[in-house]
Amino acid sequence: MSGQPYNPLDKLNLARSIEIELLSRPAVGFDKLDDVRGAGVYAIYYFGDFPSYAPIKARNSDGKYALPIYVGKAIPKGGRKGGISADASAGKPLLDRLGQHGASIEQAENLSINDFVVRHLVVDDIWIPLGENMLIETYKPVWNRALDGFGNKDPGRRRATQYKSPWDVLHPGRRFAEKLAASGLSTDFLDERVRDYLAGRPMKRLPRVIEEQENAEQAEAEESADNV
Repeated sequence: MSGQPYNPLDKLNLARSIEIELLSRPAVGFDKLDDVRGAGVYAIYYFGDFPSYAPIKARNSDGKYALPIYVGKAIPKGGRKGGISADASAGKPLLDRLGQHGASIEQAENLSINDFVVRHLVVDDIWIPLGENMLIETYKPVWNRALDGFGNKDPGRRRATQYKSPWDVLHPGRRFAEKLAASGLSTDFLDERVRDYLAGRPMKRLPRVIEEQENAEQAEAEESADNV
């Protein structure tokens, strides 16, 4: 047999070990998250009847939960500033972050919180970004890749150039998004974009101004991670 010897400390193998451990955890409803403590990674699964997500529902039927609709991370408070000194088991950043996501789903007019479950895993702080990246690369969740905005927080006073995210256009109802400007995106456009993505077809590009806003919001989210 040829090739390099197996290295358990290779970055890819470390990331895969986090993924395997997360997948071994039970998937629970948002109403079962009261006792979650610590920081780490999570995967959210959907099995409802929103038409565009039929391929996702099929993968998550009968309790299989094989395809996340979104994955994310919650780092320890001070994690971006303190690095390895942060304690991933302390506090409740995972609970707080998942609580924000649960509120977003509950406010959406065309989604039901009862159609979602979550897997979560407390992870040593230096491995949290690695685990999240592996999950995104493995599963390419639609809310991470094709329909941006689910993870956005209330931006406070609206900037003159800030528009509703694609997620808020397709799933209206979040109270903070109502004060944002209309982006010009239609639900038909975004529905087609989601369907194309899930079918493996090329997606239509978002308007440049929306792409630029998404990039800025992602950078802002990283900078504000300690405030979860």
